[in-house]
Amino acid sequence: MDAMVSAIVHQSTSTPDHDGDKPKDPLLVALGDRVRDLRRRRGVTRKSLATAAGVSERHLANLEYGLGNASILVLHQVAQALQAPLAELLGDVTTSNPEWLMLRELLGRCDEPTLRRVRTVVGDLLGSTGSAQRSSRIALIGLRGAGKTTLGQMLADDLGFPFVELSREIEKFAGCSIAEIQALYGVNAYRRYERRALEEAIQIHPEAVIATPGGLVSDAATFNELLSHCTSVWLQAEAEDHMTRVIAQGDMRPMAASREAMDDLRGILAGRAAFYSKADFTLNTSAQPLEQTFRALRHMIRDALKLPA
Repeated sequence: MDAMVSAIVHQSTSTPDHDGDKPKDPLLVALGDRVRDLRRRRGVTRKSLATAAGVSERHLANLEYGLGNASILVLHQVAQALQAPLAELLGDVTTSNPEWLMLRELLGRCDEPTLRRVRTVVGDLLGSTGSAQRSSRIALIGLRGAGKTTLGQMLADDLGFPFVELSREIEKFAGCSIAEIQALYGVNAYRRYERRALEEAIQIHPEAVIATPGGLVSDAATFNELLSHCTSVWLQAEAEDHMTRVIAQGDMRPMAASREAMDDLRGILAGRAAFYSKADFTLNTSAQPLEQTFRALRHMIRDALKLPA
């Protein structure tokens, strides 16, 4: 056993440390049940698992009985010894039954394009794709300052479609500003309003141009809803252009610490790019002036909808 684990684990027998006066934490009890059930499913004894994991048998017994609070290092070692993903010990839904586990195994071998095709097929199978109506709703995604509102309004006017700015719809539902929603009720409440606003926009408008908040992709369920029912376009821009446009909109907060703000902005872009890239189309709004960008967007969407140029 290495020095770090030795410092964490001070037990040496298989007898758990019972504390009759202190109630067990339900989370730790559930964790222990999963470890014990998985060990038994593997057909190994507690002693042999402890040896393979490099922890004491007593510490493993405490873990299985929901006593103490195992470090992430110990949980990782136990998961490796059981040849199971750490998520299975933690109770992730994708490890909750054999079908989920077998799907995880199959999908774990797939590359990104294959996973995308699988997601589309599963959406069709479950009836969650918008099929005929999907292409009539244009959803513009991307970070704030990408041009979603400006280009979205221009595109809606050109197509004769309603323009829906989802941020405004969220504020209507909540009866207060987005900043107040997050300050008063938290991010989770905001995400619920965001999902509700998108669902209503999809339900009401068979044809529309929808400008979405930049963080919508952070919620997988909401983003799936958008991808399933809309033709999506990622309006991509350079970090410097995002910053310049946000300031031009009157938000001077980034100027308070411009270097840190730019670093944060680049980090957000990098973190969300993999999700934004799931859109049906991508258009770089930094590549040319506004009018040329709009003409490119107009051509892209009219071609997708099979409308005359």
